[in-house]
Amino acid sequence: MKYSEFINNREDLFESDILKNSLFINKVIETSSFLVIGGAGTIGGAVVKEIFKRNPKIIHVVDISENNLVELVRDIRSTYGYIDGDFSTYAIDCGSIEFEALMNKGCRYDYILNLSALKHVRSEKDPYTLMRMVDVNILNTLKIIDLAKSHNLKKYFCVSTDKAANPINMMGASKRIMEIFLMISNKQIPVSMARFANVLFSNGSLLSGFLERFNKRQPISAPNDIERYFITPQESGELCLFATIFGQNSEIFFPKLSEKMHLHKFSDLAIKFLSLNGYEYIQYDTEEYARKGIDKIELERKWPCYFFQSSTTGEKSVEEFFTHEEKIDMDRFKSIGIITPNNELFEESLINLFNQSIASIKAQGEWDKQDIVEIFNKILPSFKHKELGKNLDQMM
Repeated sequence: MKYSEFINNREDLFESDILKNSLFINKVIETSSFLVIGGAGTIGGAVVKEIFKRNPKIIHVVDISENNLVELVRDIRSTYGYIDGDFSTYAIDCGSIEFEALMNKGCRYDYILNLSALKHVRSEKDPYTLMRMVDVNILNTLKIIDLAKSHNLKKYFCVSTDKAANPINMMGASKRIMEIFLMISNKQIPVSMARFANVLFSNGSLLSGFLERFNKRQPISAPNDIERYFITPQESGELCLFATIFGQNSEIFFPKLSEKMHLHKFSDLAIKFLSLNGYEYIQYDTEEYARKGIDKIELERKWPCYFFQSSTTGEKSVEEFFTHEEKIDMDRFKSIGIITPNNELFEESLINLFNQSIASIKAQGEWDKQDIVEIFNKILPSFKHKELGKNLDQMM
């Protein structure tokens, strides 16, 4: 099964822009050193491949998942082989003392790409995971900038999300705060970012869940009222690389909506997934009945499904890449739009306020979700957190 089969067999979104600028991109990569943080996840791995296949001087990859790093190396060796430059991986946390030692050991990077993130809306389900989201999505981002000051960086890239545009959940709000803090910090180091749609079959996504349920012969569940845009893993890597190399200070890149991109319902994708694998779907009214319908798989080649109306905290009804208040450049590239900086809106004191507020509740040794929501509102006064009292862990 190919990714393109899920999205109407369309061509690569960014192919024309990549081809037009390929000589420049290749020259930059061949003469540069890269550190990719969170480089063994779906998006990070796609970025690493885009860099590796263009023969960089140095590419170092950091990720907390030892197993994912092993698979990344095997995948790259099996696909591209070897390069003349230094390709090394490190199974360490970017918030750790080991990472500080790596940054200080003497290797000077031209580009640092930070793909590490807690990306799931479900991560706001409890105050402890939510605080880790704050650490990973916001505080580690600032820490890396501080560690990189001596590297004379050409660019620090950090991945964002479409959910940062008019956020209604804590994950989107954490990424919007990250964007603002990077814009404030851009006097120290040039920064760029990217927002984009759901990545097909990315680790932990609902579509990757379809694969897991299929392999384990379990029912498939999906909302039937949520529509999203999708890009392939390769397209996510291409967009991040483009933003890294071409992004001017504090710019945010995003994919332009065109005839190539369409909204897809998750329930429709579940049906398409089963069809591509040779099964019809059979819909049940409850999770319990869907679980009991497993015997239909072998007997009738029909797969039990439970489709439902979304009722969990943080689900956004519409997908958007920018807001009406943001300044947009739609002319520079054919398939990529750019949010241009508006730094004068943000005061440096916001970072100190945020750091002090988070440090204060951490020092107490306990906190609840509302404590963190209130701190977020200090930075984002317009943030309207949508709490429904139910999270995705309470669903099949």
